[in-house]
Amino acid sequence: MDFGQEGNSISLTRFESMLKTNDVIFFDAEEFEDIANHYIESGKIALARKAVKLGLDQHPTSSNLRLFKAELFIFENKFDKADAILTELHLLDPHNEEVYIQKANIYSKQDDHEKAIHLLEQAIDLTDDPADVYSLIGMEYLFLEDFQNAKLNFMKCLEVDDQDYSALYNVIYCFDFLEEHEGAIDYLNMFLDNNPYCEVAWHQIGKQYFGLKNYEKALSSYEFAIISDDRFVGAYLEKGKVLEKLGRYNEALENYQITLELEDPTSFALLRMGKCYDKLGSDELAIKHFERCVHEDPLLDNGWMAITDFYQKRLDYQKALFFINKAINIDSDNVLYWKRYATINHKLKFLEAAEEGYRRTLELGNYELETWLQRSDILVQLGEPDASITNLTQAMEFYPESAEIAFRLAGLNYSNGNDIQGRYFLINGLNIEPEFSIILGELFPYAASKKEVLELVQQYLG
Repeated sequence: MDFGQEGNSISLTRFESMLKTNDVIFFDAEEFEDIANHYIESGKIALARKAVKLGLDQHPTSSNLRLFKAELFIFENKFDKADAILTELHLLDPHNEEVYIQKANIYSKQDDHEKAIHLLEQAIDLTDDPADVYSLIGMEYLFLEDFQNAKLNFMKCLEVDDQDYSALYNVIYCFDFLEEHEGAIDYLNMFLDNNPYCEVAWHQIGKQYFGLKNYEKALSSYEFAIISDDRFVGAYLEKGKVLEKLGRYNEALENYQITLELEDPTSFALLRMGKCYDKLGSDELAIKHFERCVHEDPLLDNGWMAITDFYQKRLDYQKALFFINKAINIDSDNVLYWKRYATINHKLKFLEAAEEGYRRTLELGNYELETWLQRSDILVQLGEPDASITNLTQAMEFYPESAEIAFRLAGLNYSNGNDIQGRYFLINGLNIEPEFSIILGELFPYAASKKEVLELVQQYLG
């Protein structure tokens, strides 16, 4: 119900006044229904419950208020109580589609989506608004991950109501999940034949072309979306992305700028503008927009990484370190930040800090081979060979066929005087990739010069 209308607003005000004063005021059943519906849609369940209770006190035979009571029981997961009400209502009015819909809701909440679909299909024959029911069936099929049937039901929804953009988004979501991008384009073109000024459809077809790297058609689609609605911020943003792909950075900037004028600045637009200025060689404007980006959204990791990468490319590692430290202070569990922190400190030869960065990166779940290797080499430089061996042993659990790990373990064990283990890892590495034996000479010259090592390497390399 639209409580912006004067009469409806008065009903709501009178009801809330009644709650405050404990006076009993008469409302007709429809007023109680509208009040309850308003509170349910607003998420004010306690008030909705009071409206239904007081409504049934005054109108105990109201089917719609009893339906609201059942709906609230379902919301509270009191399925038996809800089902009892619905069963009684069904006996009184077997053609009430809302009874079927609410019973389907119970089954859905109990993860019995097939039964929910069966009931909703019966509701289709009873309802005057099949679009909503088709949409509910589509959602049940999504729960079952049956994207083909979900797609068909959302399409049926659009056949009844072509203004239901939520259903249109769901259709495209199904196409995308099924990787039927050409099918999505065909469907959207058919939809646009009947709705040529639907900005949402133009926007979605542009995204399909963008995914297929057909940037010229994507660009045209976004332009049609803007023609259909010249305040459609999403279309300007996507058009800017396409123009970036085409190397037309000044035009991309113009589109991003329009979004800043249409609504409050978004961190995404500011980030993309910084990237464009960077490509154009406008360093001052690039960093200005990157800084505005992280000011707008301090939790956007892409913004902080853009700033640090900007300074890293210019070999200004001190400034890069300053900004990545700020990022870590905001989000100390961001693995991307710690990896940047490690590489920047490594460049600055701050080995202890670099080792900490690589260790935190691993602790946070980044198990890339390079991370293990970099940490291992730094631990050797810091004079901690045992810690390096432990690190590499852990790495072998993820990369058992890595020659780079095997040769490092060979070098470390030979250097520690453990020739038996050294020989084991050396032979292991030579069996995997003998050319990587160059690692021994670069990192472990003592081990590389041992007679046994020379002979084994020569034997494998011929």
